[in-house]
Amino acid sequence: MSVFVVDDQDLVREGITALLGLQPGIEVVGSAGDGAEAVEAIVAARPDVVLMDVRMPGLDGVAATAELRRRAPECTIVMLTTFDDDEYVAGALRAGAVGYLLKNLPAADLARAVRLAHAGVAQLDSAIVTRLAAGLHGPAVLTPLTPRETEVLRLISAGATNREIASRLHVSEGTVKNHISRILQRLGLRDRTQAALYAKEHGLI
Repeated sequence: MSVFVVDDQDLVREGITALLGLQPGIEVVGSAGDGAEAVEAIVAARPDVVLMDVRMPGLDGVAATAELRRRAPECTIVMLTTFDDDEYVAGALRAGAVGYLLKNLPAADLARAVRLAHAGVAQLDSAIVTRLAAGLHGPAVLTPLTPRETEVLRLISAGATNREIASRLHVSEGTVKNHISRILQRLGLRDRTQAALYAKEHGLI
């Protein structure tokens, strides 16, 4: 699989690139030091997975992720950062990232995270999940989710857009929106970000 690394610190970026380059089956096809540069390079290279830093000069990682979801929606984006901040986590997931990991990962775990991202598995640092999940407990579920709603929830957690979910399930986008509205209502959640965290917490992904 092909990977693109985005980080504004040269040493960190080069280190990640070198570590991933040693992993079997992973090819680093490019890197960039800021969000604006990254967007243009990624749109051209079309990597399978993007490792994106959050705080960078100019266009930050969250804004770059949102732009890439529009211009290169087939790329899977995982945030890789030192910033363990709820606001950044929520912003990144809303922008379309499928994961939020901290840079203290061992090299083998980072390679595993890349492979899981490529397989469509959403990932969040365990400490972040524990902290955020504590704020997700809304009203009790009125009725269990249907098998189709559970499938939609899993796809949301994998970072799929409404259009992608509709294509995967062979239904209209309007039907997908209806499913999501019912899921949020039944689980007592506010938005897709909380839905993704709920799925992670309850072992649905």
